[in-house]
Amino acid sequence: MRIMPRGALVEAGGRRIALYRAGRGGPPVVFLPGAGLVGLEYDNLVRAASALTTAVTYDRAGTGWSDDADLPRTAAAVAGELRETLRAAGIPGPYVLAGHSMGAVYARRFAQLFPSDVAGLLLLDPGHEDILRHLPAEVVALNERMKPTWEALPELTPEQIEASRAALLRLYASWPDDIREPLVEHRLQHWRTGLREGRNLEDEVYAELAAGGRLPDVPLIVLSAAERNPLWVQHMPPELLERAHDGVHALHAAIAASVPRGEQRLVAGASHQYLHVQRPEPVLAALRDLLGRVAAGPPPTDPA
Repeated sequence: MRIMPRGALVEAGGRRIALYRAGRGGPPVVFLPGAGLVGLEYDNLVRAASALTTAVTYDRAGTGWSDDADLPRTAAAVAGELRETLRAAGIPGPYVLAGHSMGAVYARRFAQLFPSDVAGLLLLDPGHEDILRHLPAEVVALNERMKPTWEALPELTPEQIEASRAALLRLYASWPDDIREPLVEHRLQHWRTGLREGRNLEDEVYAELAAGGRLPDVPLIVLSAAERNPLWVQHMPPELLERAHDGVHALHAAIAASVPRGEQRLVAGASHQYLHVQRPEPVLAALRDLLGRVAAGPPPTDPA
């Protein structure tokens, strides 16, 4: 096990899971990273959220500074591991789960499986199980053509590594030195992790969500990145790009509409992967609103 920049290792399910907590009070906010990302990537949000309540980040097994695991995994396995990790760390629920991208998918699966452990949901540009049926046919075909042969991808060249290092150092310029440097080196060394982790998203994980039932009636906010997906920009004409993003935003609206206290917000100036870095203020505003709604409780029912 490499030296962790911060936090502690928690025994859960026979593995050691890297977990960091700050602040106090409840409900605790738990950040679920996107595919291939780790808890350190959300340091800006954790520092701010810890002034409001207990804030928690962690690395799923097989990622970051946690013990290895075969990837990909089922969403149920990830959700169960998170629940066991939080309990082993002595962090009582219910929780506000703040999931990003694939982490938002895992947060929804957690809420399906353990509804009484969830106080609220904050979903940052989440994936959706109906995306391939909802996007234009041209986008679905392009998605299939662009899927790489995962293990056949070549290693990064020295020039690519240095260019990536410079870009990541700029991206995380406001992170403390003792976190930024190990985070950047980790990303450069383990760039395949996100590819491995997401390999079963479209077939197995999305099927789990579709069959998993409704979300609990808790406050929920979906944040949708308003800027264009950089990867799509390279491969789609403007008209198709517009339709693809409209489809994603419609699915996000459907998640928000699936619960009585759901809401969708568009975040200008942010794209999918780094929404939380590019525009942390709307994320924190949504988090404050969720905590306020949780504290207020459900609205009174109409006696009529």
